[in-house]
Amino acid sequence: MFLAKTLSFYKRKDIQEEIVKQAKDKEVAFRFGDFFGKRPETLTYPNDVMELAKQKLTSLHCSEELWNSPLQLRTDMRKEEQDALRKGWDLILDIDCKLFEYSKIAAYYTIKALKHNNVKSITAKFSGNKGFHIAVPFEAFPESIDGVPVKNMFPDAPRRIAEYITFLIREPLAKALQKVEKNNFNNIVKRTGLKSSQIIRYEKNEFGDKIPKLNVDPFLEIDTLLISSRHLYRMPYSFHEKSELVSVPVDINNILKFKKEDAEPDKVKIKHAFLDREVISGDAANLLKNAFDFKPSSVSFEEEEEIKKKFDDNQKTYALPEKAIGEENFPPCIKLILNGLEDGRKRSVFVLINFLASCGWDYEMIEKRLFEWNEKNHEPLRQQYILGQLRYAKQGKKVMPPPNCDNLGYYKGLTVCKPEDLCNQIKNPLQYAKRKDKAYQRKPKPVKKTKKE
Repeated sequence: MFLAKTLSFYKRKDIQEEIVKQAKDKEVAFRFGDFFGKRPETLTYPNDVMELAKQKLTSLHCSEELWNSPLQLRTDMRKEEQDALRKGWDLILDIDCKLFEYSKIAAYYTIKALKHNNVKSITAKFSGNKGFHIAVPFEAFPESIDGVPVKNMFPDAPRRIAEYITFLIREPLAKALQKVEKNNFNNIVKRTGLKSSQIIRYEKNEFGDKIPKLNVDPFLEIDTLLISSRHLYRMPYSFHEKSELVSVPVDINNILKFKKEDAEPDKVKIKHAFLDREVISGDAANLLKNAFDFKPSSVSFEEEEEIKKKFDDNQKTYALPEKAIGEENFPPCIKLILNGLEDGRKRSVFVLINFLASCGWDYEMIEKRLFEWNEKNHEPLRQQYILGQLRYAKQGKKVMPPPNCDNLGYYKGLTVCKPEDLCNQIKNPLQYAKRKDKAYQRKPKPVKKTKKE
């Protein structure tokens, strides 16, 4: 019965053409029920799909990597030989939470995290069973970073991206799943088959009470095993043997509305692209840079966006001073940051740029001071990261004040909150600097005595 489905589906001309389009420059493997055919293989002509279907082909799989000549691949190849043969790689994030509904929510937040990193060339497909594949084509990445060809950054670069995206979606996904299950942890325990001790962690609130939180790590998988040389993923419009459903591309903007019934072979239509290569080069440059710069912090991307929005909304309460405020009037937290840090440097760049700009410093002054500060850090940031953040700040319509003192992700999180008496009267480090500066301006200047006096 299943073979009748596959034969009927793979004989469609539109399906054959889409499969061959996806196979360009890739190693392809053919599965016939319980076993795979020989490797490496390629797929060039649409009619070949039909001929394979007649031989009881059930599914097709291809590599993430793009090769100059896939048929030259060998299992005993050294890394140098593979690098010479490889012409690129596509980012394929395999989202699998064991439960289809959970995977769908995880895919939604993965797409949101990619968009947060300014990636526009995102496509996605249903894996055919319980998960999703989120893709960014190689053409969206820059040719090189710091002189190293990006094509040779496989599998390190996609692994780092997977780790970075996992971190970004961990908290919003946990909150979303708790909301779906109405904070009933027993439901999640039953549905995942895990122990409560595995999925529940506790955080202390401001009163010292332990509050249960969902730990998604035991069942959230952004598969890093897939991200290894010559590992294969199920091709678009290929069947899944267990579910007998098709791995169909989906609308990334409506992924939460996708239903498994949409992947039944008689309902599949060519609607959405997967790995569209007509993209702007460098579209994913920011993602790659952030993934390599990534160090876990206590602020998720959703919280960061909310923080920025609040600051922007409250901007009218801050007027730029006519003359730049000097460092002698800075609050203790900013002075401690400027002494150099071991951790939290990226958050500190955000704080310093906005604080100094709000204090009336021009961007040349800020750039010079940030480079001096960076030299004091235990492990200096790349200069390109600082310059990138400065460029972003310059593009803003108005100067954004630094985070408020009670934002746990910043001064307290950076362990630089060492309040003085004045700190108890203000809510933002900028207010401290302005008050100190105002007091300094009012202070009578000492009169120099003449010799006669």
